[in-house]
Amino acid sequence: MFFTRFKNINFIKGETMAKSIEKGWNLDNSYARLPEKFFTRTNPTPVSSPKLLILNHPLAASLGLNIESLQNEDGVAVFAGNKVPEGASPIAQAYAGHQFGNFTMLGDGRAVLLGEQITPQGERFDIQLKGSGRTRYSRGGDGRAALGPMLREYIISEAMHSLRIPTTRSLTVVTTGESILRETELPGAVLTRVAASHLRVGTFEYVAQWGTVDELRILANYTIERHYPSIEANKNPYVALLEEVIKRQAELIAKWQLVGFVHGVMNTDNMTISGETIDYGPCAFMDTYDPATVFSSIDIQGRYAYGNQPYIGAWNLSRFAETLLPLLDEQQEKAIEKAQEKISNFSTLYYSYWLAGMRAKLGIYNEEKEDEALFEEILDIMKKQKADYTNTFRTLTFGTQEEKDLCESPEFAQWKKKWHARLERQEESKDFSIELMKNNNPAVIPRNHRVEEALESAVEHGDYSVMERLLSVLSHPYEHSHEQEEYAGVPQTNTSYQTYCGT
Repeated sequence: MFFTRFKNINFIKGETMAKSIEKGWNLDNSYARLPEKFFTRTNPTPVSSPKLLILNHPLAASLGLNIESLQNEDGVAVFAGNKVPEGASPIAQAYAGHQFGNFTMLGDGRAVLLGEQITPQGERFDIQLKGSGRTRYSRGGDGRAALGPMLREYIISEAMHSLRIPTTRSLTVVTTGESILRETELPGAVLTRVAASHLRVGTFEYVAQWGTVDELRILANYTIERHYPSIEANKNPYVALLEEVIKRQAELIAKWQLVGFVHGVMNTDNMTISGETIDYGPCAFMDTYDPATVFSSIDIQGRYAYGNQPYIGAWNLSRFAETLLPLLDEQQEKAIEKAQEKISNFSTLYYSYWLAGMRAKLGIYNEEKEDEALFEEILDIMKKQKADYTNTFRTLTFGTQEEKDLCESPEFAQWKKKWHARLERQEESKDFSIELMKNNNPAVIPRNHRVEEALESAVEHGDYSVMERLLSVLSHPYEHSHEQEEYAGVPQTNTSYQTYCGT
């Protein structure tokens, strides 16, 4: 087996690991044992006056970390980048990427991977500091992050987790006691990000462009062993790797669409091989349903609009397939055929996941070939009536009149009759359908105006109570509790909402 050579190198645990267990850190460094072309050894840059603002207690506990020790001076020093925990081997990862369709060299310009935490259950998670100072890949940037965007990533990533969408997660936010300069002076912060890994389509693009075929094979073998060990014995594991990543991304993007999430910057360096959502820069959740919805201030052409996300997913995966061509088959023509065959399945996979999700949102248990037309019709009506995406499905779940204009339209009345007829053609009762809908239509999402309200209160006034309450409400989005009602409302004024990259 060609994996044997790398298995003994990549996933052994370091001798220092046992010494740090009592403190909670149980770090391994498998990625740092790969060829050094893949990364640069880099320590975080210390800050002057670190202060712990937020600690994700449930996540810390699941990682096997000692919550008490994380909050003392030494613990905070680790999250600020002032101290490297025992067993860590800090690195900045190299990668490339297609940004708005243009290929460029990238890398961790303001992030350092401390290592991989091995949980009590034997799972492996990257522990990365974001905003921890300059690296070899900073390209003129200061390597720092502002407090507002780090709090924003914390809110959105944890909301995504509660919505049952695969995502990187946020463990801590620490202020640095230093200001950073953007358009104005802003308070600096460091976010600790937890991920299944930080392997990206862009990681493969980097090695395919500037590495050797042997290095590409090493990266692919590592990826399979870390994320897809069940395919190791396949006749052609690299074709199987492509197939598995396509499946994960098709399912992930379908989940985005089903809750109205707009990623905003679907560059290839922001598509993970594990199938997790990563990079919460110019992302936001859609209020009024419109496939053309864009939030990013720089996406003038709407490349990454809500309705384009499945197509961009397929485009990005095509770039991934191109990197694997030397491994798929020795003959290039056959390699291209194999890649095209797998990529052509993306659309079918995506729509199968999306259709299944829409059936659940509408209380439908079985399948009929006319279902897609039924779903497209309600979406067309929602667009025409400028209906709120999330609250429309709440209205359908509970029979309320939250979306008054929609509910009073003749087109909706006709559609509703078709929907009820569809429900009557299945064996499950109305009560079962309602339960299915309640479990798949969130009561709350991170409404943009609520997120901004929380950030303003925290950053401008040092009041974190607004954010804490928002996080509490978002932690159980399918609870449909009385407490969540005030967070379900749309903003009073329909103002254009913009988000920004690189903050």
